[in-house]
Amino acid sequence: MAKLGVNIDHVATLRQARRGIEPDPVRAALLCEKAGCNSIVAHLREDRRHINDDDVKRLKKEIKTLLNLEMSANAGIVKAAMEIKPYQSTLVPEKRQEITTEGGLDVVSNMRKVSDAVRALQSKGIKVSLFIDPESAEIEAAAKAGAGIIEIHTGRYANAAGAKQKEKELRVIAGAVEFALSLGLVVNAGHGLDYENVSRVAAIDGIEELNIGHAIISRAVFSGIENAVGDMLKLIS
Repeated sequence: MAKLGVNIDHVATLRQARRGIEPDPVRAALLCEKAGCNSIVAHLREDRRHINDDDVKRLKKEIKTLLNLEMSANAGIVKAAMEIKPYQSTLVPEKRQEITTEGGLDVVSNMRKVSDAVRALQSKGIKVSLFIDPESAEIEAAAKAGAGIIEIHTGRYANAAGAKQKEKELRVIAGAVEFALSLGLVVNAGHGLDYENVSRVAAIDGIEELNIGHAIISRAVFSGIENAVGDMLKLIS
């Protein structure tokens, strides 16, 4: 059974709509843990549009599971992560104008920058994952950059129109998982996964963890966050 990491960014997004103190993403993280998730994911963006530095420090202090800090490879964010020391950092591409992460990290074209960030983070005992598209060249580059973990971007599968296209993208993901495992990488997956499409990805052998946020937080608006996490865990298992 794949593990579940819950991304709590959108709890902070709701808080920032009023620039107040509620809802508190740390409280949400603790409820996710109570419901049985395996890790907490938070994206510390350069513009701090939702999660901020204080959130990350509090998460590191208060949660009992593992903190997976999503972040760009830019020097300022790398330095912040090295000071906070999350269990894991996941390097992702980041554009100021995007609503959400739009694709995988281009490791092939940014090998030096990514490799430098990987080494810097690992020097502080932080495990490093690279969020990449399910492409062999990017998987090879991730291994070359020294990351022991990858997270496969499942957005093309999640957004595919029609059953035939979804099956095609699912086969691509399965092939990428198999190839990454052959290189000795730990494989996670995420992006766009919800209560309708997650089971097919969860059934792929070799995926260590699924990282899911928006779908869980959206359901939690109506059913409560503990129930939403519990429902997702049932589908994954």
